[in-house]
Amino acid sequence: MSKKQKTIQNEVSLSGVGLHTGNEVKMTFKPAPENHGFAFRRVDLTGSPTIEAKAEYVVNTQRGTNLEKNGVLIQTSEHVLAAAVGLDIDNLMIEINASEPPIMDGSSKFFVKALEKAGIKTLDADIEEYIVKEIISHKDEITGSEIILMPSDEYQVTTMVDFGTKILGTQNATLDRISDFKEEIADARTFSFLHEIEMLLENDLIKGGDLNNAIVYVDKELSDTTMQKLKKAFKKEDIKVKSNGILDNLNLHWANEAARHKLLDVIGDLALTGTRIRGKIIANKPGHLVNTQFAKKLAKVIKLEKRNNIPQIDLNVPPLMDIHQIMDILPHRPPFLFVDRIIELSDKHVIGMKNVTMNEGFFTGHFPGAPVMPGVLQVEAMAQCGGILVLSTVPDPENYLTYFMKIDKVKFKQKVLPGDTLIFKAELITPIRRGICHMQAYGYANNRLVVEAELMAQISKRPES
Repeated sequence: MSKKQKTIQNEVSLSGVGLHTGNEVKMTFKPAPENHGFAFRRVDLTGSPTIEAKAEYVVNTQRGTNLEKNGVLIQTSEHVLAAAVGLDIDNLMIEINASEPPIMDGSSKFFVKALEKAGIKTLDADIEEYIVKEIISHKDEITGSEIILMPSDEYQVTTMVDFGTKILGTQNATLDRISDFKEEIADARTFSFLHEIEMLLENDLIKGGDLNNAIVYVDKELSDTTMQKLKKAFKKEDIKVKSNGILDNLNLHWANEAARHKLLDVIGDLALTGTRIRGKIIANKPGHLVNTQFAKKLAKVIKLEKRNNIPQIDLNVPPLMDIHQIMDILPHRPPFLFVDRIIELSDKHVIGMKNVTMNEGFFTGHFPGAPVMPGVLQVEAMAQCGGILVLSTVPDPENYLTYFMKIDKVKFKQKVLPGDTLIFKAELITPIRRGICHMQAYGYANNRLVVEAELMAQISKRPES
């Protein structure tokens, strides 16, 4: 049984300071429709531009995962996205009046609480899940950081952390079920080393930092000069180093809190693939750079596999529609009818086929001695298949004609030759409204993708005779 997508029931807001700017930030989670995914909207800028949470927009990972689209920036997106994924949410609009979300306590805890307060709503659309069938990996040869994704019955993550310091040592953390995120991972706070804090203070880059939103591991001697800077930055009269090697006024939630926070970051960064994952992640020395590099690689793999997801057709099974039933719906007639059978049909997709023979009239001139099916007719055939989809929504399809409105992103991958069997698949990009059908269409032959395009068509009443 397929699972359904989710969003939140009501909008909810929370406020806090940005870690790097120190400015007060208001962020509002809003419900989003099916197939929307995650997106940020900068309401402080003219036109309230939107940045989709996609790996392709990652521009910088030095102090968090930063996204940029058309010059508009979103900083440190990972904690917010991890909270959404951890609560099994698929669609969310995140409005924010600054470039970075509030740091809160340095974890996903408060974002999880806000989303739970808003309530979870189930949508009609099925979840699009990437099921891992073979191992996918990426390694940063400079740092030695590596991420491996392997098959598993559900989304699982293991992180292994080793910074080469005695004070932190080697830590591991594992999340066996995403449903355990709230209890086992969400409260894990971000951390830093003293030498990093000194650099950030020198460059005035953690104006919103205090000892309540970051674990600071003291990996070097704490000089009087550094002590005074920390007192001023964190607005404290006295600062000490605890016996476990972290600055005082903060108790660890878990001994391996650093590894758990790295796991949180992995989940947030991999949300940028835009697709749920059914597989096990093993991340060795993860960081935002290797996380987002892997997210980009995985997003490309998912896109390619989706594009090459060839429908498996048993030609011995009677079709849903034969040529006579097709002509009862489509207005096209030979020699300009390019669909022979309809195999599947729902309110959101259609699968059809065409047998390409040497008897096709276009082979006479395209080309003499080297017959190749014209690309424009391949697109027309896909469109006719999509026409079945849109015309099936009216009770009297014989009284309608279909017209192209737009053809976009057309790509021809392989030649279509006499003897080939073309399999077409068209899926709605948006719901059909007012007779307008916007769809993504693919054509396959010999178990290979041969053509793809975004198509938009409209049906209108046939003119009176």
